[in-house]
Amino acid sequence: MSVALTVGPLCVPRIDGISGTRRSICKKNHHWFGFNLRNGSVLGSGRLVKPNNICCSFSTDNDPSVQQLNDARIIYSVSPALGHNKESHPECSARVPAIVTALEKNELTPKFRGSQILELANFKTATIQDIASVHEKAYVFGLEKAMEEASDSGLIFIEGSGPTYATSTTFQDSLIAAGAGMALVDSVVAASRNTLDPPTGFALIRPPGHHAVPKGPMGFCVFGNVAIAARHAQRAHGLKRVFIIDFDVHHGNGTNDAFTEDPDIFFLSTHQDGSYPGTGKMSDIGKGKGEGTTLNLPLPGGSGDIAMRTAFEEIIVPCVQRFKPDLILVSAGYDAHVLDPLANLQFTTGTYYSLAKDIKRLAKEVCGGRCVFFLEGGYNLESLSSSVADSFRALLGEESLASEFDNPAYLYDEPMRKVREAIDRAKSIHCL
Repeated sequence: MSVALTVGPLCVPRIDGISGTRRSICKKNHHWFGFNLRNGSVLGSGRLVKPNNICCSFSTDNDPSVQQLNDARIIYSVSPALGHNKESHPECSARVPAIVTALEKNELTPKFRGSQILELANFKTATIQDIASVHEKAYVFGLEKAMEEASDSGLIFIEGSGPTYATSTTFQDSLIAAGAGMALVDSVVAASRNTLDPPTGFALIRPPGHHAVPKGPMGFCVFGNVAIAARHAQRAHGLKRVFIIDFDVHHGNGTNDAFTEDPDIFFLSTHQDGSYPGTGKMSDIGKGKGEGTTLNLPLPGGSGDIAMRTAFEEIIVPCVQRFKPDLILVSAGYDAHVLDPLANLQFTTGTYYSLAKDIKRLAKEVCGGRCVFFLEGGYNLESLSSSVADSFRALLGEESLASEFDNPAYLYDEPMRKVREAIDRAKSIHCL
């Protein structure tokens, strides 16, 4: 079933005293509930409520202390959107829990690392005004209204968005995801005021966002989490110049479109040439005042670790150094992994380790270490979770354990002649 989006009523939040839960009152159903974001259980309610019937949520404001921020090397948030789920769909509710499980197994959580790793457990959801800084209000209100249809039908496909589904919790789950990213920006910026080496943020969130265009959802994505965080950084913190690195295997067309005429936000995407959604041509360099602040590097199928390392050193580093951003945001898609089912690149867990390590180093060089990663794609749960875990190791300055997961037998020769041609062309277009 598909539905067109129209304007609907708002849900009204209330503060709850239960630690680590979110409590709400919904005008439509007239009940409150406490919902555990980790496992989807309902802790208490005015009547029986299933997790997939959540209509709104809220979290109290509990910012980390200055000392916590100064001590941390990584600060992360978790928003698994357990109610936003379609069985057998690649973008399913198992993705974030698989990552959290891997972090626990690899002892990469506060439980094992103490002050080195900080989980931002309480954060505000994004407001409609926050979302409207990137998306048209007609779409935002229309999606909220569509939740009534999703509640009745159980699952809907949003008209005009391709393979993007919605359940009754999708709207609120998407507000929470965007809020988690914004809160990480707040924390990283706060830390950078007190230390030259602030923690790196990592938003373990879904639904993903980089395909969502200003007018609507697309390609599994609902709200543009990275784009919303970029606008938030500008408006709330006065960080005028933001650099967005997108290494998802698919072009981040939504982020691209949101900032195509903005000279203060540089969007750089590496992605597989010819993959969904068919955008991201090298000739797309932005327009108007934003001409030159969009760089798209389509990589030929089969590109892997060597191609990405070369692109990083010859394209990403000089672009960032020339732009001189105040903040780096990363659309961290793990679907370019050789084991991922939705594309045909051959990144490895080691590739993602190197990317995280090098981006952290670059952020420290150009913008006082202010950097936040946002989970985008990644649909093989094993390669996704192992690669995020190794990214955490990189951000901690520890050795990679990628060799324990990566199997060289899966790899084949990269098409380096085509890679070289693509990189040289991009360097010529952008005068690098």
